[in-house]
Amino acid sequence: MIRLQSVSVELDDRRILDDISIDISEKRIGVIGLNGSGKSTFARLINGLQLPTEGIVTVDQLETIKQGKEVRRKVGFVFQNPDNQIVYPVVSEDLSFGLKNLKIARQDMASRIENTLADFKLTHLSDRFTHQLSGGEKQMVALMGVMIMEPDYIVLDEPTTLLDLKNKSRLVSVLSGLPQTILLVTHDLDLLDDFDRVLCFHEGRLYADGSPDRVITAYRDLCSAC
Repeated sequence: MIRLQSVSVELDDRRILDDISIDISEKRIGVIGLNGSGKSTFARLINGLQLPTEGIVTVDQLETIKQGKEVRRKVGFVFQNPDNQIVYPVVSEDLSFGLKNLKIARQDMASRIENTLADFKLTHLSDRFTHQLSGGEKQMVALMGVMIMEPDYIVLDEPTTLLDLKNKSRLVSVLSGLPQTILLVTHDLDLLDDFDRVLCFHEGRLYADGSPDRVITAYRDLCSAC
């Protein structure tokens, strides 16, 4: 379970999130809100990319401040722009990056890379140069780089922003079949219809929390009033 207890975040003397307390145990959670609402900061709190100024964030009772390394083993993070997390020039080399840090045996590493590419039906990309990939292919490589580490949770920060309709549909299809808990920050409200829960942030506070239809309606009303 993910738990935030009286969490606030201040950056450059500006309060980005203000006194957030929430427990999350559902499998599919959407996060929405206007630009600057604090939703991306909230997402980064979950795996310790952002630490709270006040309060405590825990993932399965591990504190992000005190046990950040263990938390990041549990929580994978997929950035909006895959270029921010693709490190090596060849796809198979990039997938090996995180595994090397785990000191996995070379044979086991090769097997895990092969299986991950097969699971995503992307074996043909194994020896491709990453800079030659399309935006959709890069986003899938970024997701595979997270999945190969076998996390329990996956946080995605607006992963469809740079994708065309075909690649967006492909990414959504992959996400729907994953066993991990998914926390998806997005402006694509249609992606959240079958989610278990949606959180809406506004001006650093949790504005609405509940089923997709109820929270999305509240968000649309908010947008109309702004």
